[in-house]
Amino acid sequence: MRVQIPRRAYLSRLFFSRAGKVIAGVMAFFILTVGGLFTYAWVHYSRIIDQKLKEGPFARTAMLYAAPEALSVGDRISSAELAAALKARGYTESRANRMGWYHVRADAVEFFPGVDSYARTEPAVVFIQDGVITRILSSRDHTDRYQIGLEPELFTNLFDRSRQKRRIIRFGDIPQVLVNAILSAEDKRFFSHAGFDPIRLIRTIWVDVTQNRRFGASTISMQLARTIWLDQEKTWKRKAVEALITLQIEQKLTKEEIFEHYVNSVDLGMRRSFAVRGFGEAAQVYLGKDVRQLTVEEAAMLAGLIQRPNYLNPYRHPERARNRRNIVLGLMRDNGFINEVDYRKSTKAPIALAEGGVESTDAPYFVDLIHDTLQEQFQEIDFQAESYRVYTTVDMKLQRDAIAAIQAGMKEVDDQLARRKRKYPQPQVALVALDPKTGEVKALVGGRSYGESQLNRALARRQPGSIFKPFVYASVLRSAIDGSTELITPVSTVEDEPTTFYFDDKTYEPNNFKMEFHGLVNLRQALSKSMNIPTVKFAEMAGYDAVAELARDAGLSGVRGTPALALGAYEVTPLDMASAYTVFSNGGTWTKHNFIREIRSESGGRIFEYTPVTRQVLDPRISYMVVDLMQEVLRSGTGAGARSRGFGLPAAGKTGTSHDAWFAGFTTKLLCIVWVGFDNNQELPLEGSKAALPIWTEFMKRAHQYREYRGVQAFQPPDGITTVDIDPLTGQLATAACPKPRAEVFVAGTQPVEFCRLHGGSGQRTQIAAWDDAAVEQQTAEPAGSQTSGPARVARRGRPEQPKPPASPKPEPEAPKRGFLDRIRAIFR
Repeated sequence: MRVQIPRRAYLSRLFFSRAGKVIAGVMAFFILTVGGLFTYAWVHYSRIIDQKLKEGPFARTAMLYAAPEALSVGDRISSAELAAALKARGYTESRANRMGWYHVRADAVEFFPGVDSYARTEPAVVFIQDGVITRILSSRDHTDRYQIGLEPELFTNLFDRSRQKRRIIRFGDIPQVLVNAILSAEDKRFFSHAGFDPIRLIRTIWVDVTQNRRFGASTISMQLARTIWLDQEKTWKRKAVEALITLQIEQKLTKEEIFEHYVNSVDLGMRRSFAVRGFGEAAQVYLGKDVRQLTVEEAAMLAGLIQRPNYLNPYRHPERARNRRNIVLGLMRDNGFINEVDYRKSTKAPIALAEGGVESTDAPYFVDLIHDTLQEQFQEIDFQAESYRVYTTVDMKLQRDAIAAIQAGMKEVDDQLARRKRKYPQPQVALVALDPKTGEVKALVGGRSYGESQLNRALARRQPGSIFKPFVYASVLRSAIDGSTELITPVSTVEDEPTTFYFDDKTYEPNNFKMEFHGLVNLRQALSKSMNIPTVKFAEMAGYDAVAELARDAGLSGVRGTPALALGAYEVTPLDMASAYTVFSNGGTWTKHNFIREIRSESGGRIFEYTPVTRQVLDPRISYMVVDLMQEVLRSGTGAGARSRGFGLPAAGKTGTSHDAWFAGFTTKLLCIVWVGFDNNQELPLEGSKAALPIWTEFMKRAHQYREYRGVQAFQPPDGITTVDIDPLTGQLATAACPKPRAEVFVAGTQPVEFCRLHGGSGQRTQIAAWDDAAVEQQTAEPAGSQTSGPARVARRGRPEQPKPPASPKPEPEAPKRGFLDRIRAIFR
């Protein structure tokens, strides 16, 4: 019997049956779609995470290393200091450390380079007694060494288009005090939850609802996901992806690995123009120390920066940083990481920041030069695709001393300008220090503050003024060798008087400083006192084109042969000027400056090794004569202020005053150029001796205290140089009656042969060293004048025949006696 279903009920059942199928189908489609999207997102982000983890958080950061340092027997260093130096270079006490490990014994420190070590570093045992190295034993062949190299110091990981600075640290190197501080400040249950902290999430919602204020719920894992793989945009899509990545990194990494990635990548603010990333770099930038050396209060201060790094910047807002630090210390106490006594002691401690900040520990202008050099010379290499190791020439001790010398010297400049009636813009500065033999740049500063201005004044073209004059005198002194002009020696004289020079149908009328003129002066006086008109006259004698050619050979491009070149009118850079001065410090050989010693790949393969670029520009004898003349600048000339400021080592130098102030000088160990001036090329109303010389002096005093730069020697003359005693008034050979004889240097064979007529020169004899070191015994044959009236008689080589004694003169009527001034007039009449 068929049951009749009411039509309405039938239609209703049919509708719902179809609707249910549709709904079920839609739901199934939705689930499949969501599942598919989730699966796609999971796989997509899984691949991204795997690739990032494979590269590491710093795969796109090249590592820049300072020049290697050496340890020598007799050096003063304690075991603790040596251990600290090894720590700063990445060594630990763990034998598994890839950079290397060390062990401190009662009588020695032994260290062993790892697989990531510098190729030339040798394992050794350094024996130390009473703070002095007594013995160095190589662990490679168990033989003694007098000297051994230390690992080059990593001074920055900067090679990032976003100007981010990082310094990698491993989890095993993170001090427990810093771990505790970070956990207290950010995520105290990090090591126990699975990426999300439900207790903290509930607390966040409760605070948001009841107190109407934001309370962070992000765990360390969530922050890492956001820092490395995502941007900071606050949207639901980004939050969802953040949760997805958090789940994956918790699955793929251990808690220690997550924590290591976090402490190396977290944003810790800005210092000058750099973004500081990670606690390794932050410890150096803010505190000037290795992260392993952090105290409780220092760790709390750094951990507190995570919340709002720029707002809490300790340099800009020390009180804010102190308050936040104390909050973190309170959390550490509440979590049982420190006791009440440590809490009270730490909260009372002041915030002790590294003096000068980032520029005290790094070389930002130097790093920019490295960046530019790599881009220009190695275009085929992508330095952001692999962790290349770039071994540079910079000496970080000298770099820090350069900063300190500039800070002290520029304060003097500011004070001098403040005493003047008119208002001046802020003066700027540049300092370049080179190895005088190799041309390696040991320190470079391009301005007072890199944060305020990234313009590198070491590369800015400015008029060098009087520091160019040594090239004029070198050119004119070459006449003693090539005979291209009338013979000129250090005792040759010219008139220092107002003079008009004619060149290319134009007139040139230079002036002396303060319009002071000195009459008849010799070449040594003209250079030591930086006289302008005599310098132009000597340039005219040498030939302007000859002077310009010498300058170009020394790397000073753009110099033209005109009278103005004698006074440094053509613009050069301080860096090029430093290289040019190697002509004098290096026996006439020009050596091009360089910044990079070596480049190695991440696996240690050598990609590049620098070969010095040199050329012989000047005869060593002429180079030495100019050096001797420049020593006079520091003895009695415009650079004598260096001696009065306490710098007493053998040195040569030259002041310069144009629109700007300069000083260039060197010892046998170090060459340094200092420039001071205004960026707008406005004239600086201070001479080089008052603005640049104090900075040079302070830097050189500091630099030569280090082992590598001690043992400065006097400049040694090459073969073919003769030194004779002359009378300064006449330029002739001194006699026993000359009141103030002075030693003068000459190319052998060009020294004076007449004795001082002013103080009884007739019939006197002297011994003069000739070219082949044989003694040449000479006697004056005629009462001729000095070299002011013509070329001197050239000394003969070998031993000449002994001259016969002069015949007794016939008696002559007694001449009337003349006064002292009359006798001088007679000499120069």
